Amino acid sequence: MYYCSTAKKIIPPNHFSISSSQKEEQSPNSDVKLNNNYRFENFIEGPTNQFVKSAAMGVALRPGQSYNPLFIHGGVGLGKTHILHSIGHYIKENHKKLRVQCITTEAFINDLVDSLRNKSVDRMKKFYRSEIDVLLVDDIQFLQNRLNFEEELSYTFEALKNKGAQIVITSDKPPSLLKLSERTIGKMEGGLVAHMGIPELETRVAILQYKAEQKGLHIPHKVAFFIAEHIHNNVRQLEGAINRLSAHCRLLDLNITEELVSRTLREMLQQAPREKISVEQILKSVAAVFQVRVSDLRGSTRTKDIALPRQVAMYLAKEMINESLIMLGASFGKTHSTILHACKNIEKKVASDETLRRQIGMVRRNIES
Repeated sequence: MYYCSTAKKIIPPNHFSISSSQKEEQSPNSDVKLNNNYRFENFIEGPTNQFVKSAAMGVALRPGQSYNPLFIHGGVGLGKTHILHSIGHYIKENHKKLRVQCITTEAFINDLVDSLRNKSVDRMKKFYRSEIDVLLVDDIQFLQNRLNFEEELSYTFEALKNKGAQIVITSDKPPSLLKLSERTIGKMEGGLVAHMGIPELETRVAILQYKAEQKGLHIPHKVAFFIAEHIHNNVRQLEGAINRLSAHCRLLDLNITEELVSRTLREMLQQAPREKISVEQILKSVAAVFQVRVSDLRGSTRTKDIALPRQVAMYLAKEMINESLIMLGASFGKTHSTILHACKNIEKKVASDETLRRQIGMVRRNIES
């Protein structure tokens, strides 16, 4: 996690004693601390994160005009911070007059605590609510059970939204599952909610090969495939595997082989596999929430009361199951293009249909409970 701040004639909120003359000397985007490795260009795209990247690019191209707020959620180590910083970099470089503030939720809380201690709350509010054009907030889940801090950030969101500023938020869970007030959740759901899923096998292989190439390592496709089959929870684990292999290869002058991988990554490869979610589980949960029969979801009836939940099932299967579109299509008795069309249709609908968002949230909770 990184505390990043950009400002026009502004300083980070925990240094509110800056003089007016000092402010005038600062230029827009003068103090950006974004991770330089987190850019759109080196984000490995796959079926489970394609929608998120497209939405993020839309926001970066037209801040405040496309999806506002953009709420990105997904498990730990899947690339949410990478996307958040990519947005910051793109806006900084292509919309130079816009003032960007990228923070972790913990940093916002610390700023508020410091401002209370220093009796500079008004200065902090002015900074966050009127002196920036883009607010990027990482890990909003840390705001749970902190009502006073939640209220301050909620008012900040409202003030920024009213003046046309862009807001992007990341979380490890969707808004509907956060222990926040309905008012705050409603604001987060008022824009576009995008889920970042676990990368499927082909994407994990591509990530491994890219990370290895960055370190000057040659990793045979067969070996990359072997690692990707066994390490599947998140991208950070894949990076950790490459770092460990890199150290062994350089220090011991070894080539990467399947034998070396098995020996070096023994603990990582022997992790207990996560409980696998099945298409059948998803179909049963969707059928229960939408009050239809599983047989109807598997059928070809095109009436709206059946077609919509069927597409929801396909959308959730793509989000929650680590399989290719071709394999998912086979599970539904459909083509991969049908699955892709269903996913795009649901992604479009959830942006404006609050009832559908809540129904999908119910299905998720039923499956994950």
